Amino acid sequence: MTAQNSATLPTSLAVGGSTTGTATGTGTGTAPRTRGTLLAALGVVAFSLTFPSTAWGLESFGPWSLVALRSVLAALIAGGFLLALRVPLPAREHWAGLAVVAAGVVVGFPLLTTLALTTSTTSHAAVVVGLLPLTTAALSALRTGARPSRRFWAAALAGAAVVLAFTVAQSGGSLSAGDAYLFAALLVCAAGYTEGGRLARVLPGWQVIGWALVLCLPLSLTGSALGLAYEPVHLTGHGLAGLVWAAAGSTFLGLYVWYRGMAEIGAPRASQLQLAQPLLTLVWSVALLGEHLSPAAPAAACAVLICIAVTQRVK
Repeated sequence: MTAQNSATLPTSLAVGGSTTGTATGTGTGTAPRTRGTLLAALGVVAFSLTFPSTAWGLESFGPWSLVALRSVLAALIAGGFLLALRVPLPAREHWAGLAVVAAGVVVGFPLLTTLALTTSTTSHAAVVVGLLPLTTAALSALRTGARPSRRFWAAALAGAAVVLAFTVAQSGGSLSAGDAYLFAALLVCAAGYTEGGRLARVLPGWQVIGWALVLCLPLSLTGSALGLAYEPVHLTGHGLAGLVWAAAGSTFLGLYVWYRGMAEIGAPRASQLQLAQPLLTLVWSVALLGEHLSPAAPAAACAVLICIAVTQRVK
């Protein structure tokens, strides 16, 4: 089996007896592959702003409050769309998968990375993003029994090595106290991406993340109440902007286009686009947070783009 179809298993199941809920494209043609690559790339751009926006959000909120409020706002946006479009409830067999997406992407990754950012810089936290593509591809292969080609893995490993070397160098070559949070976030996020990519073959991507957010709403509301009661709040423009982007941009819009793109081109190929995410995050860190960017960035960016091009052409 090739890397192209190793992420998820194609299916024509409809939701609620209607064909309007099925994913578009199977990832086997040129047009779906191009569209899927563009959508997944847009998701990577949205994700690259997550760490800087979280750093802004932490200016106003504690880590627990920020994560809970982020989830509540995103759930309200998603729930509004689901209600307005009268989307039927997912079939019973999809709820277990949605719970995995919720645990990994809605709760686990945001909470663990936010806790890490209380002691780490955004450039250091970007190390985990460098490892995420390989972890996602590995979990996807285990989930489906697929075996991506050696060329695919060689390019993926090379790209990950470039990203890791660059981001570790940017953080001074040392590991922070938040690394345990970052590595745990890596695992839970990869699991959420893999399961979300599978579900996006039978549900539109925005419904996958939408129902996952709604599923977490009771927990998010409780977490918001407790967090705001026990953590200090100092409202600033940066803090509010960071919260809004983390909720609407990273959590809802980003995951919507990411799952849609991953359904078109498969999790291994889509995950390799994330090799560019740490470099984009470093750019935003300079522009928005004033962090210093090494002159090695252009060379690293070119090397990563070459690796991405190789993985996108694996047959």
